[in-house]
Amino acid sequence: MKLSALIPALAIVGATTVVHTQQPVPFEGERHVRVMTRNVYHGVNTQIFDVPNATSVADLLSKVAAVYTGYFASNFQERAMALAAEIEATRPDLVGVQEAVLVRTQFPADGAATPATAVALDYLQILMGALAARGLTYEVVVQRDGLDVELPSAFGFDVRHTDRVAILARTDLSTADLKVSNAQAGNFLVNCEIPSALLGAVTVRRGWVAADAKIRGATFRVVNTHLDGDCLPFTAAIQRAQANELLAGPANTDLPLLLIGDLNSPSDGSGLTYNDLLEVGFIDAWTTAGAGVGLTCCQASDLLNPVSLLQTRIDLVLFRGPFSPLAAIVVGDDPAVQTPSGLWPSDHAGVVAALSLTK
Repeated sequence: MKLSALIPALAIVGATTVVHTQQPVPFEGERHVRVMTRNVYHGVNTQIFDVPNATSVADLLSKVAAVYTGYFASNFQERAMALAAEIEATRPDLVGVQEAVLVRTQFPADGAATPATAVALDYLQILMGALAARGLTYEVVVQRDGLDVELPSAFGFDVRHTDRVAILARTDLSTADLKVSNAQAGNFLVNCEIPSALLGAVTVRRGWVAADAKIRGATFRVVNTHLDGDCLPFTAAIQRAQANELLAGPANTDLPLLLIGDLNSPSDGSGLTYNDLLEVGFIDAWTTAGAGVGLTCCQASDLLNPVSLLQTRIDLVLFRGPFSPLAAIVVGDDPAVQTPSGLWPSDHAGVVAALSLTK
């Protein structure tokens, strides 16, 4: 069965989504679940990874200021509207979000001595506002902070970058159709440490979120995560350790399980973490129900490349247990649906999968 059969509003052209607005019928009387994984991109890959390379205090202040300017250049307010359009088109019941940063400032600058609390940008709040503007009703079920670093800038104020993962759930369904409970969250014990002459070792803390969902009497668990991808030459070892923490933690359940997220492990056979997960019983929804190669990463850091640069598939919907994948599509990969400013919605494409769950 194709996803278009589940969602009449969704037209599929290859792996590209065309947005319409017809309201689907939830689950069509069956235990169907639609999930999305979406790395929304904090917008400052180039700038933020340059900060540990600062060679002087003045250089550090300048680099942190460039990070702050970069958030606004990537225009998440505009990109959130495009992301909301994807959600409106596909109507996932659960959405796993990665890189939903919270940017805060504090004046005068004193580094981490006084925690910054003045919100400059809240990507989750902006996304929820964009969904509400389209008449969509979702709630944040659970979220978890990851990397949380505060540094002074050349603007005279501190900039605090807090990375987050979250799960969103639809709230326009009856509790008989969808009921979410047992929200959980955690951080990994094993994380990347980036050396810095001025800052010492910077720990790139990452984490996960999970919740149990019941659909027409059948309960399953969904786990959303963002595994390490930026710690060469140690990336694979750190990633595999983080995956093992998931297996010993939220994935250690007898419930049917969906593991979604930006796993940063290529699905072409070269990704050791991806291969590990398949070996312990996970199945990739894309390989069983997707069409084409399903590329999801990555556009240029400034999001302004006119031609897509997607060249690998690392954003995944994996499942274990009595699921039957019905269809899987990529969203956010079509240059025709870039924002009015010419930005891609994210440096990643998203994946939406429809699955049937037997009790």
